[in-house]
Amino acid sequence: MVSMVWTLPFRASKSDIDQGRSIYDLSVALNYSQGSGSAQFLRWITEHTEIVHDPPYADWQCTMTIGNTSALDMALRMFTQPGDYVLSDEYTFATAIETAKPMGVRFTGVKMDNEGMLPDSLREILEGWDPTAHGNSRKPFLLYLIPTGQNPTGATQGLERRRDIYRIAQEHDLVIIEDDPYYFLQMNPFSSAKEEDPTTTSPQTPADLLKKIVPSYLSIDTDGRVLRMDSFSKVVSPGVRLGWLTAPQQVIEQYKNHADVSTQGPGGLSQLALFKLLDEHWGHGGYLGWLTHIRQEYTNRRDFMIRACERYLPKTITSWEPAQAGMFQWLAVDWRKHPDAKTKSALQIEEEIWLKIISNGALVACGSWFRASTESTCDEVFYRTTFAAASLEQIEAVMRLGEAVKACFHLSNTVE
Repeated sequence: MVSMVWTLPFRASKSDIDQGRSIYDLSVALNYSQGSGSAQFLRWITEHTEIVHDPPYADWQCTMTIGNTSALDMALRMFTQPGDYVLSDEYTFATAIETAKPMGVRFTGVKMDNEGMLPDSLREILEGWDPTAHGNSRKPFLLYLIPTGQNPTGATQGLERRRDIYRIAQEHDLVIIEDDPYYFLQMNPFSSAKEEDPTTTSPQTPADLLKKIVPSYLSIDTDGRVLRMDSFSKVVSPGVRLGWLTAPQQVIEQYKNHADVSTQGPGGLSQLALFKLLDEHWGHGGYLGWLTHIRQEYTNRRDFMIRACERYLPKTITSWEPAQAGMFQWLAVDWRKHPDAKTKSALQIEEEIWLKIISNGALVACGSWFRASTESTCDEVFYRTTFAAASLEQIEAVMRLGEAVKACFHLSNTVE
């Protein structure tokens, strides 16, 4: 993640509430709490959700989670039974697939383009669902989406794409699980100019940011069919293990009951630290200001990586679309141009390149690890790279990736 240095001008004790210094202190944070988390911090989260998303139906509520992976696990336990299928992007978060497996629940992938899920493909799957071809499974009713900075491809759905998919969800009565930890990491369009004035393209105030980012599924959900999962992991710290779920009251009540007898609430110290930072120190405006700052930081990192790709990757073999949000850059490799393409499969060539990349001192994730549907043959080669944690100098590991691709394809040491 983007490096950050904080000087936090606050402290907490067990007597802050009694002495009127705060409404939340260590006497509360160090004790047991409900699965929904502390009332003090949940109020701030609910206010933030209303400011940013303003759900257009009456009975929505929020409850805290210990992160989006746990929230997805609990949602699947609430909604599915063994043998069910969940619809998702063709390539999706590998951990989501693995979370469902022990429950006997499988994912099936919907075709994608550079904006993510294709509505026509989604409709085709739903209208043509054959239970006998899927182990007598009922027609899917859960749609799992990472609509912003999609993991692993970096794609971001525009507003019209979201509206089209939402209409299909209405037609087929789908429940949408909106997994959106990268929502505020929406970036400026990539510019090849190395020196760009951010004031001409970037939001400069919290109000500008809210106008510029693509509206969420929650913000267009008139039916109460969206379960939105938010997290502080990608914008504050993954170690706090704290996020929240927004959904209709009936769903939230069931989720809270589940949390009370399983995960319980997020850690009290994490809640207190975030309350002090977000409520008492930054406030809503200050937090949105921080999000505006890291949005620009990630834009700079993405741009640096794309320039490295342009410089070091052979264009006759590799291709990419600049990530629109998030932390990942998706790279395609034309494996059919490999010297052994007639005798080796795409998966074999993917692994050969991957092992060569590792031997060159770099690490990427293979695209096949993210395939939602494993029943069909893999005939594409992709790699997921990240620009989130490394220094800009380390992002030049793209050069080592390029050298590995050239070596495997017997290309000269130039960008072609």
